[in-house]
Formats: sequence, C-alpha cells, structure tokens
Amino acid sequence: MYPVTPSRTPSSPMATHHFEPSHYHTTISPHEPVLRIADGDTVMTSTVDAMGKDARDKPVTPRGNPQTGPFYIEGAEPDETLVVRLDRIFPNRPIGYTASIVAANVVDPAYARKLPERELFEWRIDNQSGTATLLKPETKLGSLTIPLAPMLGCFGVAPSDGQAISTATSAEHGGNMDYRGLVAGVTVYFPVFVPGALLHVGDGHAAQGDGEIVGTGIEISMEVEFTVRVIKGKRIFWPRGENAEYIFTVGNARPLDQAVQHATTEMLRWLNEDYGLDLIDASLLLGQCFEYDRVTSSIRRTR
Repeated sequence: MYPVTPSRTPSSPMATHHFEPSHYHTTISPHEPVLRIADGDTVMTSTVDAMGKDARDKPVTPRGNPQTGPFYIEGAEPDETLVVRLDRIFPNRPIGYTASIVAANVVDPAYARKLPERELFEWRIDNQSGTATLLKPETKLGSLTIPLAPMLGCFGVAPSDGQAISTATSAEHGGNMDYRGLVAGVTVYFPVFVPGALLHVGDGHAAQGDGEIVGTGIEISMEVEFTVRVIKGKRIFWPRGENAEYIFTVGNARPLDQAVQHATTEMLRWLNEDYGLDLIDASLLLGQCFEYDRVTSSIRRTR
C-alpha cells in the first residue's frame, strides 16, 4: 500500500524474537521498553486476558486490559508511521469469559434501570475445531457454539507529550479500540509520537460482536505474532488498516459523531496522499462506496 523505506540496511537480516512477558501495563505510555527490535523484525509473544489471567487461567497481574510490552522499534521517529502486520493471533487456553448482560450505556435509560446484576459466563475454546461453546451457566441457548475470530481489543503506540492513557479508552494512538476487524492477516498503521513508537499489545478476544456491547468479547489470553515496519517521512493522524477486501481508517472518540468525523477525515487524507484523488474525486467515491463499521470507515477493494 505504502512505499516503505526501511531504516535498516538491505543486507541486514530480519530477526524473529520470542518474548515471554513478566509484567504488564494498564496504561499505554512511554514505559521502559521490554525489547528493542528492528524494522522488519517479527515478535512472537503472549498476552493475558482483560482480567489479568494467563494461559493457565491464573491471575498474574491486576485487571484492566493489561498490555504486553512496550516494544521499541529502531528507526521509528515522531511524525512517521509504524506498520504492524498481525501475523497470528490464537487463544492459548481452553476457557474464556464473557459478561452476561448488555452494558447500560447501549440501551435506553429506562430499560437500563431494569438490567440485572452482571455475571461472568464461561466458554469452551477449541482451536482445532475453530469454535467457542457456551458452557455455564445454563441458558435457553443451550450449548451455543460460534466460530472463533481471535482479535486484539487493545493495542497501540505510546501517545504524545508523555501521556499515560488508560487501557480502558482509545485515541489517536490506538488503545482500547475493540474493533472486531483487527484479526490475523490485517496490517495496521499507527502514527508515531515518540522515538521507538513503543508498541503495546493485549486484550485478546476469542470472538466479539460489533461494539462489544456487553462490555466484553470472549476474554482470553493469547499467543500473538506480529511483524513491524517503519515508513520514514510519512505522517498519518489516526490508525489505518487494510485487509484482503478493504482499506479502513479508525476514529477513536466520544461522542460517536466525532469518531465518524475523525475516521472520514483520515480516509480523505489517505485517498489524496496515496491514491492521488483530489477532494472532489474522493468525495464522489466515498459518497457511493463508503461503509461505516462502529468507529472505522472503510472502502472495499476492487479487483
């Protein structure tokens, strides 16, 4: 998609790093990096779930979307772009959890007052069959079985000005986006705000509906593999992404109309800068082909 100018010399080998985390963060911030990697390198690592539970289903860190990292990417400088290809994401334990009731802020206020106390429901995760099956408690849905669609709910780069932004929220740096499209095979582009970008990853979901309306996906620890690149001299303002069918931009904000504005503006920038479309051309295209999906805007690729 972009002409990528590597920060390493062409003769330098690209490395694969196996990193086992020993501590986690519930803010995305310029924390001390856990590993320094080069442009083009691949990292294989793991994440805990949103409750701080590891692959043994044991709490190892406080809850709140704990993040693995951050990873320092050599050559990434402010006002450049970090490219993160999500190579593999898969659950590393057989049990996941979801909340039982929709969140109060996704229904009418009068209806929200009638909502019962929230509980945790348990799911059996089967990587071999690619399914998640509701285990307990018993409901009228019985052994509801759905396809796995592993994703990262919260990941991103350190924000500007030394901020420490809670993993409960999101902004230009990424963060708690909870977008179900951030699955293996997707390439994500982040604006870089600090030297090394400082990439954090976490909050794995075995599956999740649009908007995470119960306040969870199927929360689970993950094995994650990603590859990084740096686009020198290229500035973007909000996260972008692409898969086999779409290019998309992300607007992270409240209220929703502001998120839509951010995502739409970033798509217009992208179409202008990298596809050579002026404002009229881009507007004509978006007016008939644009799709909005929660906080992302996207255009289907044509063959």
